[in-house]
Amino acid sequence: MELKHKLRTQLEIEKERLPRHIAIIMDGSGRWATSHHMPRLAGHKKAADSIEQVVDSFIYFGIPYITLYAFSTENWNRPKEEVEGIIQLLEEHLDEGIRIALKKNIKIQHMGSRKGLPAHICDKISEAIELTKDNTNLNLGLAFNYGSRNELVDAVRHIVQSGIKAEHIDESTVERHLYTAGFPDPDFIIRTGGEQRLSNFLLWQSAYAELYFTPVLWPDFDINEIEKALLDYSRRQRRFGRIQEV
Repeated sequence: MELKHKLRTQLEIEKERLPRHIAIIMDGSGRWATSHHMPRLAGHKKAADSIEQVVDSFIYFGIPYITLYAFSTENWNRPKEEVEGIIQLLEEHLDEGIRIALKKNIKIQHMGSRKGLPAHICDKISEAIELTKDNTNLNLGLAFNYGSRNELVDAVRHIVQSGIKAEHIDESTVERHLYTAGFPDPDFIIRTGGEQRLSNFLLWQSAYAELYFTPVLWPDFDINEIEKALLDYSRRQRRFGRIQEV
């Protein structure tokens, strides 16, 4: 996709002013559908269709890591019909996602638990990971059936099961056992849809992340909105507990 001519203004930011890892809470798809007098599931379908354009945008800007919060552990509490529809959409888009990832040299990593997911979905996730494991253009984390508290509990379990002694446990030990192992902590977390909370997303990893909240609903989050977000990030001063240099 050619993006250059779709920008409202030419984005000119020094490479070091751009985030290395962007994580996105893709919120507002159901409300988007309701506002268009459509069933909520139609909003989720529109959201899934929008992902390729967003990924293309970040490739254009040279962002090496992206994590998309697609389905939380709490989302199982939604109406059964909606949950089943989302699972079906995942299945339908995984094959297409693998094709696109191979074409565009994208590495896919699943972040979340496979407990409760249908066996054929788990098999398809494994296939996506295996087929794209050597790709290098972009690292795409798919947070599906993800919950940060569940992630931390699982990490503790794995550390205990591995027999690591308490005095040998440090931050790097925990990080190696998180779903996000292999990804750097996010520099920038974007939430669409107007809500201003993390909703159990990357609670450990977001300790020093910059947060960006926009009222734009996820299906409408396009290249121009991405440009706004990146410009906002580029103007921030990240001090990581240090004082600002004069």
